[in-house]
Amino acid sequence: MTEADLPGVVALAGALHPHHPEAPAVFAERLALAPEGCWVLGEGQGYALAHPWTGLAPPPLDSLLGAVPEGPWHLHDIALLPAVRGAGHAARLLARWPVATLVAVAGTGRYWARQGFREVPCADPAALASYGAGARFMGRGGI
Repeated sequence: MTEADLPGVVALAGALHPHHPEAPAVFAERLALAPEGCWVLGEGQGYALAHPWTGLAPPPLDSLLGAVPEGPWHLHDIALLPAVRGAGHAARLLARWPVATLVAVAGTGRYWARQGFREVPCADPAALASYGAGARFMGRGGI
């Protein structure tokens, strides 16, 4: 992902996640802080955002981080258009981060469990609640 990709990524996020809106500054900051965790699939077919984090709780939704600590990776988002889902794109990305956390928004927990994630205790319930009812903090690889 590059800065030139950000308008398309923000637009795709808005289309795929209308109930979890985030400011363009959030995407720009993730790219600036952890470019190795930011990916774009094809011409607007999908994207991924990941960054190091504490492993104890997610950052609140739609929040700036300021800096990233040493720690396992946190998968902020993997978003794919329906037409390209099921082709292994997410699995290839997940292989990059064998030790990771994420927030499974309502209805996605079973998918993430099939990818090796399990629900783990969350040290910041308010941060988790910012993702909406039914959100689950999950980890894999020793988290």
